[in-house]
Amino acid sequence: MGFMCTAVLSVEPGLPVLLAGVRDELTDRAWEPPGRHWRQYPALIGGRDLVAGGTWLAVADQDRRVGCVLNAVGAMAPAATRRSRGELPLTAAAGKPLDRGALADVDPFHLLTAEPGRAIIQSWDGSELTERTLPAGLHFVVNSGLASDLAAAGPSPAADARPPEGRGHELARIAHFADRFASAARPDPQPGQPVADAWGSWFPLVNGDGIGPDDPRTLIVRRDLGDGRTWGTTSLSLVCLTPDAVRYDFTGRPGDPASWFPVL
Repeated sequence: MGFMCTAVLSVEPGLPVLLAGVRDELTDRAWEPPGRHWRQYPALIGGRDLVAGGTWLAVADQDRRVGCVLNAVGAMAPAATRRSRGELPLTAAAGKPLDRGALADVDPFHLLTAEPGRAIIQSWDGSELTERTLPAGLHFVVNSGLASDLAAAGPSPAADARPPEGRGHELARIAHFADRFASAARPDPQPGQPVADAWGSWFPLVNGDGIGPDDPRTLIVRRDLGDGRTWGTTSLSLVCLTPDAVRYDFTGRPGDPASWFPVL
């Protein structure tokens, strides 16, 4: 199961937590739009992967919490015992701790958990789990990790060879979009507003900022993998958390501003 290739998280004292999530996946992998799909998690809302049954992003509207997962770089779990990472956003949004004893059977990931006043990132590389509380500010996350870490490390030719995108594409995306999000006016989404109005200057950025899929900077990706397989951006999510309310907007047609709809 593929997960979000990019997440943008804004955390500021006394202000709503804002999250933009970009999910990249094999385009023919079946999924359902956000809903209350899980009997064991009736309080959670998210899109459901129909292959493994989990999700890439889950929202707890009563608890004002969101969890989302990105693929990470590292040693893959043994094929015989591999478990889907789709359970991770569900446990995060539900406020449950990671089952550290089961991580050996999970492929590498970055798990973001946010609620008003708190945001953490937990990263598993196949051998070690790290956890960081994110400070106030704008955080840009890709498969290789936090943009702030990658900027310090620089390009990695070895990582550039890994499909479907390498470190060069990530750095190009970060160089363009991290600055664009940082310089944009911070949205203040309100209940009942149309999606475009609610998200203001973030809205055109999440919709791709006019950059096509062949540009290495692109946020909305599409890659021909051969043999009739395509890897691409399959959905976009925008989440706003305050102590009193949650706003969750979604589209399954990335790049089409008219296709967005409010989930919460």
